[in-house]
Amino acid sequence: ELKALGVHLSIDDFGTGYSSLTYLMNFPIDYLKFDQAFVKGAINNPEHANLTRTIIAMAKNLNLKTVAEGVEMEAHKEFLMKLSCDELQGYFFSKPIASPKFRLYLQQQNDNLTA
Repeated sequence: ELKALGVHLSIDDFGTGYSSLTYLMNFPIDYLKFDQAFVKGAINNPEHANLTRTIIAMAKNLNLKTVAEGVEMEAHKEFLMKLSCDELQGYFFSKPIASPKFRLYLQQQNDNLTA
């Protein structure tokens, strides 16, 4: 019913806590948002890098969009972009901002892209 309304569903913090591979089979999700622990370690730890690659590849094979949490450095951004991660979030782009300032932030980002 939610899908019929145009709602997109996401599993947050995938790979930690209570998230499970069975959720991918049992729920009609659109996005797989994986935990920042994988992103932070991916630059210096080959195991973290391999897990991140695997999560993104698995999501792509299931036709899910991917969202990476915890992008804090250019190196994180470059690594994830090479893996074709769909969306990135983290302090590299902006710290949390109040909603009244969000519109201004978006306008500035748009201006930077069109300049």
